[in-house]
Amino acid sequence: ATGPEIDNVADVSVRMVAAGGTLAMVAATHGGRVIALDTAAGSVVTLPASSGGGAVYKFLVTVTATSNSHVIQVANPTDEMRGYVIQDASEATAPNIFWAADNDDTITLNRTTTGLAAQGEYFEFIDAVSGVFFVRGYSQASGIEATPFSNAVS
Repeated sequence: ATGPEIDNVADVSVRMVAAGGTLAMVAATHGGRVIALDTAAGSVVTLPASSGGGAVYKFLVTVTATSNSHVIQVANPTDEMRGYVIQDASEATAPNIFWAADNDDTITLNRTTTGLAAQGEYFEFIDAVSGVFFVRGYSQASGIEATPFSNAVS
């Protein structure tokens, strides 16, 4: 293990990391941490390149976005997401389950249909296979709900 990797595991004082407006993540610094999507103007977070090293990245909306979106995206156009988001519908119906499609690389919480970007929404990514992040998430939506996944990184 490298020095930064050992520090990452041993230093419990920074279990929660603020994303701010933008955050470019680094595996040794952010793996195993909870990244707080923490700005009312939205947070855009870029995962590190997928290496298959087993790092786990967790995201929690701690501040409801009131403008823009909360976005989680991969670092390059070859990395992809596989997995699902369970989304609570605004109607009294069963929740939606949206699966990432081939080449999806971004999750966008647009404050309505693809996710409310509201406190408590949670996502977890596992870098288990080179080029692929496995994701599961839980969110809320309103209106005509739609998948939060897209192929947006070029």
